[in-house]
Amino acid sequence: MAAPGSSMPPAHSARRDPAWVRWLLTTLAVGVLTVLVVIPVICVFVEAFSRGVGTYLKNIFLDPDNRNAILLTLTVAPIAVCCNVLFGLAAAWAIVRFRFPGRTLLTAMIDLPFAISPVVAGLMFVLLFGDLGYFGPWLKQNGIQILFSTPGLILATTFVTLPFVARELIPLMEAIGPDEELAALSLGANSWQIFWRVTIPNIRWALLYGIILCNARAMGEYGAVYVVSGRIDGATNTMPLQVGTLFDGLNTPGAFALASVLTMLAAVTLVIKVGVERLARQQVQEAKAKQTAQIKE
Repeated sequence: MAAPGSSMPPAHSARRDPAWVRWLLTTLAVGVLTVLVVIPVICVFVEAFSRGVGTYLKNIFLDPDNRNAILLTLTVAPIAVCCNVLFGLAAAWAIVRFRFPGRTLLTAMIDLPFAISPVVAGLMFVLLFGDLGYFGPWLKQNGIQILFSTPGLILATTFVTLPFVARELIPLMEAIGPDEELAALSLGANSWQIFWRVTIPNIRWALLYGIILCNARAMGEYGAVYVVSGRIDGATNTMPLQVGTLFDGLNTPGAFALASVLTMLAAVTLVIKVGVERLARQQVQEAKAKQTAQIKE
């Protein structure tokens, strides 16, 4: 607090930006979001319903290729998420709890899908599993189809979404430390009991947050699956690929109808993400309040 007669402003006033700065930054942020997010989303739904609700529902439910694209996306994305949950838990546990040769390299490799183009990732799978690739002749000889089929889509989607779960878990597990797990071990708990009753409760919000981000990315993947799918109508076209196919074929209502489904799935994912963040904040606040009460006692 400023001394009597002093001309120095209070500390909170000195730290507060001028009103014009706050209004300018707020207006700029809202304007950018309106132009880049709100208006395009509104346009998607306007175009999707431009020929009436009946045409919209027909494009979604009665067109066999569109229906297959929706089902394929809802198959590929959950499987890719499950694979990344298993990998993320294993990688985070190994990196945080153990010291071994190549640990730094493993940590760097987890970020590799962020560093390369998804199209390049698709070409890598073609090089591995194509007819002229390293494993292609053996796979063909044994009747195993990877490219231009669902397994190829799952592999490509899993690769591009690989870092999301692991990158949410690693910093949290490093911050928590192994103390609770060591205490449970000293009390006679086995590895599975420690994992399910100590580790998972401590990391559940970060794990759920990583799953949400991974699923959102998996549903919208285009580049890698474009290369490995072959864009076979009714067979290997996911929703993003089918939107591109319909738009290229000048079927604008169908393209925007399917795009609106992707937008609604993204909106649901966003709502779940906000809910998870709110629950996590509440849990942290409750834990702090409990600790404060215990200290006062």
